Amino acid sequence: MEAHSEMTLILPEEEKKGFLEWRPIRLLREIWREITFGVGAWGTLRPLVTALLATIPFLFLGQHFNRQHRKAFDWMMLQVPLALTIVLWVGLWFYSIFDAWREATKRIAAKSD
Repeated sequence: MEAHSEMTLILPEEEKKGFLEWRPIRLLREIWREITFGVGAWGTLRPLVTALLATIPFLFLGQHFNRQHRKAFDWMMLQVPLALTIVLWVGLWFYSIFDAWREATKRIAAKSD
């Protein structure tokens, strides 16, 4: 004959989650983190700002904004001979916009890791 012993498990009462225990600030904070991918408002807008600065021709301000002063200076010197061929200069200008956006995105991605 086997003896069976009964074990009872008493669980604490489930917490009643009323309106007062709901924390809207935590919810809003989590929504904000999801919208900005965890890098904040400036991290989200920085690539756009650098791309807008890079659209100003001849100055390569997007690279300066990303603290790549040497690259901006080199491209500024490179545009002098390219100005003789408008097609190549326009290509360099468009590439500088793309490069400024890409570098800002890399910088933000490196900070969020």
